[in-house]
Amino acid sequence: QVHLVESGGGLVQAGGSLRLSCAASGRTFSIYAMGWFRQAPGKEREFVAAISWSGGRLYYADSVKGRFTISRDNAKNMVYLQMNSLKPEDTAVYYCVADRTVLGSDPTAYDYWGQGTRVTVSS
Repeated sequence: QVHLVESGGGLVQAGGSLRLSCAASGRTFSIYAMGWFRQAPGKEREFVAAISWSGGRLYYADSVKGRFTISRDNAKNMVYLQMNSLKPEDTAVYYCVADRTVLGSDPTAYDYWGQGTRVTVSS
């Protein structure tokens, strides 16, 4: 089992930045992919970014390319999401995810989910 805990959410003005962190514990040696999804009020959960164990494979949603950067520190069992040039439409609960084998944008493919951290971007 893998346990994920997100932090770093909050309220920020449009154009500002936030850095989300996700700490993994438990059977972390089994993790291959880590990533982030988000869910805005009244909308379905959507893919944001994902990264492979080595960091050599990165995927981003088109809506965040050029603004968000995902990274991970395997020694610390952490994954991060640096969010710059935030827009009101980025407002959502952000979830950290992990999986032993899958790297992609399908939320049903990820075995492990955190509880989420809320990001609110004011205009």
